[in-house]
Amino acid sequence: MGSGAGLWWHSSCVRGACRMKSSVFDRLHEARLSKEVCATVTNLATGKQCFVQSGKADGDLELSSSDVRSVAAMVAADVSDHIAETDLFVRVYGPNYRMIIIGAVHIAQALAPMARLAGFDVTVIDPREAFVQASRLSDVESITDWPDKGLARLKPDSRTAIVTLTHDPKLDDPALVAALKSEAFYIGSLGSKRTHAKRFERLTEKGFSDADFGRIHGPVGLDIGAKTPSEIAVSILSEVVAIRRLVAA
Repeated sequence: MGSGAGLWWHSSCVRGACRMKSSVFDRLHEARLSKEVCATVTNLATGKQCFVQSGKADGDLELSSSDVRSVAAMVAADVSDHIAETDLFVRVYGPNYRMIIIGAVHIAQALAPMARLAGFDVTVIDPREAFVQASRLSDVESITDWPDKGLARLKPDSRTAIVTLTHDPKLDDPALVAALKSEAFYIGSLGSKRTHAKRFERLTEKGFSDADFGRIHGPVGLDIGAKTPSEIAVSILSEVVAIRRLVAA
């Protein structure tokens, strides 16, 4: 969900635009139920509003072509903000970004809580129940199934990041195959450059191309010289956020 909720309530209540129009609310409610990205736009001086989705505005507030472009940019960036020039407040709504982690390993134990703090809904997939039970991930959603089956259940979309951390081809490869067939905005895989090269060889045998390989970030994470599990988690989350914002831009 976009930022700026505090500004929305403060500005609109002070300026007399607290109540959302029923027609806008109904459209917003439908979009929220279907987990679609949308926005409401309010003129803070007049209280007029419109609902915006897929570049189309509906309501008693008419937007200029410039305002439509500004709203579209905010929706793409998942950021709520005030357009000072026209005194409009744009409130962006959408399902949370997700991070799916393959492997309940030490890095996952650091990455999961960091990702949650950054606003991601986190799920860990690992068929090895002993790993899941031994990990410190009791408050994180876990699926004890093979990665391809787990991903089929979760249905990764364009607001999903997938990170494989097991370093085991029997688990990472099925996850990568499923990830490459999805719309995930980020795919990362733990391993050295040599491991990554061998991974490409195996995926080539499964029919994937160089274009597909370009979607996989490996070795995973930004090159910050990370050594410990926590440092590697920082590098991974940093890369995920960077890619997310670059995609939005």
